[in-house]
Amino acid sequence: MTHYRTATTGRLKPNIDSAAARGAAAPVISAAMALLFAVACGLAVANVYYAQPLLDTLAATFGIRPATVGIVITITQVGYGLGLLLVVPLGDLVDRRRLIVGQSLLSVIALLCVALAPSASMLLPAMAAVGVLAVVTQVLVAYAAIMAPPGERGRVVGIVTSGIIVGILLARAVSGTLSDLFGWRSVYLVSAAATLVVAGLLWKALPRNVRPAVRIPYPQLIRSVFTLFAEEPVLRIRAVLAMLIFMAITMLLTPMVLPLTAPPFSLSHTQVGLFGLAGAAGALGAARAGRQADRGRAQHTTGIGLVVMLLSWGLIALLPWSIWAMVIGVVTIDFGLQSVHVSNQSLIYRVRPEAQSRLAAGYMIFYSIGSATGSIASTMVYAHAGWNGVCIAGAITSGIALAFWALTRHRTPADSPR
Repeated sequence: MTHYRTATTGRLKPNIDSAAARGAAAPVISAAMALLFAVACGLAVANVYYAQPLLDTLAATFGIRPATVGIVITITQVGYGLGLLLVVPLGDLVDRRRLIVGQSLLSVIALLCVALAPSASMLLPAMAAVGVLAVVTQVLVAYAAIMAPPGERGRVVGIVTSGIIVGILLARAVSGTLSDLFGWRSVYLVSAAATLVVAGLLWKALPRNVRPAVRIPYPQLIRSVFTLFAEEPVLRIRAVLAMLIFMAITMLLTPMVLPLTAPPFSLSHTQVGLFGLAGAAGALGAARAGRQADRGRAQHTTGIGLVVMLLSWGLIALLPWSIWAMVIGVVTIDFGLQSVHVSNQSLIYRVRPEAQSRLAAGYMIFYSIGSATGSIASTMVYAHAGWNGVCIAGAITSGIALAFWALTRHRTPADSPR
């Protein structure tokens, strides 16, 4: 039997990975419930990515300079980071059903504000609010991890994460298509309507009156997120890995629309969105990584994923000569990314059954930092050094992630099937 120190007292308590430890009367997650979680997560996270294929249009609409239009993505990611710290930990304190549905309904309002924004001064705060509320994805992932039997946690997390991947990919395709057909504002109007429908389904399907066992004041709850970093080396190391891998992928995805919409390719928003679907293999990476984690091979999968990400930049750099090389590069880098991401989550959710939402918050804060940094840095690099500069920066970031994993691997517990 292993032990853990409580985030509030620091005293040792047994770490019993059982239904009781996962939360008071928490039901075991069914296949249908896991699918609903995946759909809800995909729709929520898509709200953060709708703007990526629209950067040139948003720049023209609101008079934002191309070199700084990445601020639209960055401010959304900053909002996401604030939501991770201030909202996600509430999943360990309050009724998750009310929290999840409440966030979804507030997201509807934020999306309508984006769709109706008359100026950049209105658009940017609304995008920040969209980011804050999109963290419902992490409340759902943590809840799924709590409800999953220990031996199936990786598989369940992989299913829900697959929904997130599909949501991100479809976000670009849907965003580009709707923008070409009906204008960019229609993207957010349609999302608001879909979010309202999903909120109703969640209200009906989620377990009622299941309150977590944690009873601490909200300020102490937030402080305990940082306490977990001090106490759990797995969380520290895997959070830094998340920051680096998502910084790398965002360096690719944020400026990708700029060379693809310019000569000689001159792709439409619809085509750029469909181009992003090449990364659908990432969903397969997530599912496979979850199964491998359940078999005790999370570290092995992490190493392979990081190597694949690094090598992918060689293909991505060939975009000026071959768009098909770029397609293959997008497939492989997303596969590697999701393999590492699901392995990370499978490992951190093992350590504190009573603090799943706070573990998710701490881990994903670093994801948000990486994504925000990658977004603004990549557009600036592209403006000054073109696509080659972006690829060099991305490869360096991926290389640092691989080196960090290799240097810190011995500081985390060895893999063991659960």
